[in-house]
Amino acid sequence: MDHFHVGIDGGGTRCRAAVAAADGRIIGRGISGAANILTDPETALVHIRLATEAAFQEAGLPVSGLASAVAVLGLAGNNVADAVSFIAARLPFARAEIVSDVLIALQGALGDRDGAVASLGTGTVYSIRQQGTVSMLGGHGFKVGDLGSGARLGQGLLQEALLAYDGIRHGSPLTETVLAEFGHSTAAIIAFAHTAHPADYGRFAPSVFSAAAVGDPVGVELVRMAARHIDQTLDAIVTRGVRTLCLVGGLASLYRPWLTERPGVEILEPTTDALTGAVALAVQRFTSDPSSAHVEAAQ
Repeated sequence: MDHFHVGIDGGGTRCRAAVAAADGRIIGRGISGAANILTDPETALVHIRLATEAAFQEAGLPVSGLASAVAVLGLAGNNVADAVSFIAARLPFARAEIVSDVLIALQGALGDRDGAVASLGTGTVYSIRQQGTVSMLGGHGFKVGDLGSGARLGQGLLQEALLAYDGIRHGSPLTETVLAEFGHSTAAIIAFAHTAHPADYGRFAPSVFSAAAVGDPVGVELVRMAARHIDQTLDAIVTRGVRTLCLVGGLASLYRPWLTERPGVEILEPTTDALTGAVALAVQRFTSDPSSAHVEAAQ
């Protein structure tokens, strides 16, 4: 069977896969659930396989072809060596390279051009390419980082709902909606938080933006605070001499109206998405070095 190139975009909310022919032309796509290898590596492996099998099926290819395919996987949580090793040893591909999900977003958004990409979704992380050198800011995970992320917005909303319930802060229609979802039970919120992953918190983010758009005071304050965190990072990026920015991810368009304008800095629409970026990297890496080792981990 021919060797196909696979690109994987595995994030905190969903995993997307694409299979491409030797020339890089995508012929099938698939999607499954969350694939954060740090927070839930076993589930991430399942979803990587399911998404890839769906892509092969859409392309009219037998799923047995995974065993001879080469792949680049852009995975959330790839900066923890133990998580990468666990995943790498169990991948179904002939050869594969695990990279940051930020790198595939950068490749998809800017191609080989210099500039910076802010990935704003369930988590937040930033990538910079200057004269061919790539560096990153953020991406430290939900527990100690991801400021401005969808997960942090959702967590903040639940905190505000509890504060309103206790009469410590004023509530709003947004907090009342959340309390109603949990049956006005603080125990139910606490139980949810005890087992919640970032994606579980992140599902509340769209409602925060929707509430903020109609002037809900809690929604407005949560979005403003999150936007300040993003602005601080963008300012740090601009001080490095970057003059081209691209915002990507599920929350990118929602944040745009809340972020500070930066004269002299060009905000570009992404050329394409992270999944296409992963496919492009797979073609680059394995076409130029067909004898690559079975699995490599890279930033």
